[in-house]
Amino acid sequence: MTLGAERLNKLAMEMRRGMLVLAVLRALDQPHYGYSLRKRLATIGLEIDEGTLYPLLRRLEDQGLLSSTWQVHDGRKRRFYVIAEDGRTALELMTAEWRKLNRTIDKLGETW
Repeated sequence: MTLGAERLNKLAMEMRRGMLVLAVLRALDQPHYGYSLRKRLATIGLEIDEGTLYPLLRRLEDQGLLSSTWQVHDGRKRRFYVIAEDGRTALELMTAEWRKLNRTIDKLGETW
């Protein structure tokens, strides 16, 4: 059995889904509304569609990791998100875990 492009894409999407929370928390060190956050992530190479981003933002806010406020920007009312204090704590822990996992995976690669 060979890995086709579709199966490889699904595997990559699973891996990306697991790190989106970390990426969003890191990106929200400054306030962003949904579209501006999508653009910021895209400029560094992390494409995320609206159907994934907006529910994630709402869930993180419900969990107390983000806070939001309504502001007028470019003549439109937009919900701006920023990382909350609990989000900063979660970000520190998740970043440490991410780095630990990366080191472990790198070590696995050295043994092959």
